[in-house]
Amino acid sequence: MVVLVTGASGQLGQSLQFIASHYSEMQFIFASSQDLDITNTERVLTFFEQNKIDFCVNTAAYTAVDKAELEHERALFVNVIGPKNLAIACEKSNVTLIHISTDFVFDGSAEKPYLESDETNPIGVYGQTKLDGEKEVISNCDKYFILRTSWVYSKFGNNFMKTMLRLAQDRTELNVVSDQIGTPTNAVDLAEVIVAMIKSKNKEYGIYNFSNEGICSWFDFAKEIFKINNVNIQVNPILTEAYPTPAKRPKYSVLDKSKIKSTFGITIKNWQEALAQTKI
Repeated sequence: MVVLVTGASGQLGQSLQFIASHYSEMQFIFASSQDLDITNTERVLTFFEQNKIDFCVNTAAYTAVDKAELEHERALFVNVIGPKNLAIACEKSNVTLIHISTDFVFDGSAEKPYLESDETNPIGVYGQTKLDGEKEVISNCDKYFILRTSWVYSKFGNNFMKTMLRLAQDRTELNVVSDQIGTPTNAVDLAEVIVAMIKSKNKEYGIYNFSNEGICSWFDFAKEIFKINNVNIQVNPILTEAYPTPAKRPKYSVLDKSKIKSTFGITIKNWQEALAQTKI
């Protein structure tokens, strides 16, 4: 079974590379943006024609939430045009597409965990481009899984965990937002779920949510990061209004994982347990 992973230099792409050796029955093709520019229609079609592919896992994304407010066109190309090109190529070559999306497709006004069927309403450019990318996938191929996830971190790439540990190296205290609620996602756990979905050969295509279990704020997340890494630093809770950013963030980003658990028979770790396994 041949699995193409686009965006291979990002943290989820690197997480898939990290676990790939455990799955000898799969042949992975890891393609960074230099190897395969998903925004180039002809290059994508040619790549699929030249390689026998069974699954395409699209981890490529423009994820700079604040910069997206100023770089709308760049975000659109990577998050919308890219998935469209991959979906067209997958449909043409009879390939199943697994596309990674985000909790930012929601506005964060909910009071209970979001279901896949809940109404979307992005409040920023990043979320809107990710939602538009989902729509392109749905419109252009029949065999697809869209995985919405949240607060992704790992030892790889750039993420909140690594930022907190870096800032703690030369500070004695940090202020962290406490009124944005969600669930962290260990990128290696997400990678393992993607592989489990591929191995299952399940054809119940559609949209699925995945994060680790539990609920916390960014403040809670930061405190736990410092705790497991034995970092002694004062962490102060602040409100969103005290830390203005170019892009608005959803106040509530908890995802309901019932569908993916029942469809694929997976168990999901609590976020604290998953974080403890990512000690740096």
